[in-house]
Amino acid sequence: MRMIVSVAFSTFCLLATGGLDAASGAESIPAENPAAQRWQIGMTVQATGACSGILAAIPVPMDWPEQQVKVLDEQRSDQINPLRYRTLAEGAKQMLIVIPQLAAGDTASALVTFEVRKSSIPAPDETGSWRIPARAAAKLRPYLGVSPSIETTHPEIRRLAAEIVQGKASDWDKVRAIYDWVRTNVKYQFDPELKGALTALRAGQGDCEELTSLFIALCRANGIPARSVWVPGHCYPEFYLEAPDGQGRWFPCQAAGADEFGSMRETRPILQKGDTFRVPGEAAPKRYVAETFRAQNAVANPRIEFIRKQLTE
Repeated sequence: MRMIVSVAFSTFCLLATGGLDAASGAESIPAENPAAQRWQIGMTVQATGACSGILAAIPVPMDWPEQQVKVLDEQRSDQINPLRYRTLAEGAKQMLIVIPQLAAGDTASALVTFEVRKSSIPAPDETGSWRIPARAAAKLRPYLGVSPSIETTHPEIRRLAAEIVQGKASDWDKVRAIYDWVRTNVKYQFDPELKGALTALRAGQGDCEELTSLFIALCRANGIPARSVWVPGHCYPEFYLEAPDGQGRWFPCQAAGADEFGSMRETRPILQKGDTFRVPGEAAPKRYVAETFRAQNAVANPRIEFIRKQLTE
């Protein structure tokens, strides 16, 4: 019997304690203490029956102001076409693995070793002059609206967002008030299922995905651009403010874990920034670009292992 095999994988979320940003045109951010890591990313597949027309897509790290990435090594089985890459919405990069056919019992693999040089981000010395953009540029508008599991326009979100920032002296203080409210009122509780901002608000609990979603929704409801940042096993938010000269900057913070606001010491590689992605072959927009595997024809489901691991010296 012939069949189409289609599988999507996601692995989040566990609690964890000089150039332009391509997604917004923001100025370079200050970065310090760069450190290099090596990560191996790829896939192995074993055909339990003959299969053909295999396409797999795997998220890989890409360059950001605080992160520089280069390929150190590529190992690819003979059955696999030359690897290709594509970028989605300037915020996520995928490795594309194409295998025209595999005979029953054959195993194929593609493994790429990346060097990721990641820098920490210090908090600004002065915060009172940073402002919410009066008129958001076109590339910022996706970070002001609704995203999957980020219900920015829901009445409960909008009402709370207005209450939290009332009476705050500066725009930086407004964002800090949102940050403090989420961390004070939403208890961390790991849940393998993504439930989103509104559920976290009503339940008073959630994991890093829910806390990040709620912080972003409350920011956006106040006209503050905000987005998700994904690293292996964790996610956190960034918010966007402008200096008096109109230059903008993304500021990270930890919604779950250590109290870091406007600064970031996270060492794991960034896999994605953003939370609304149109993935080719997927009907609905995705908040997170996960690993996917499809086979146009397969006698039986192949055995698939996606690999993402840090290498030691």
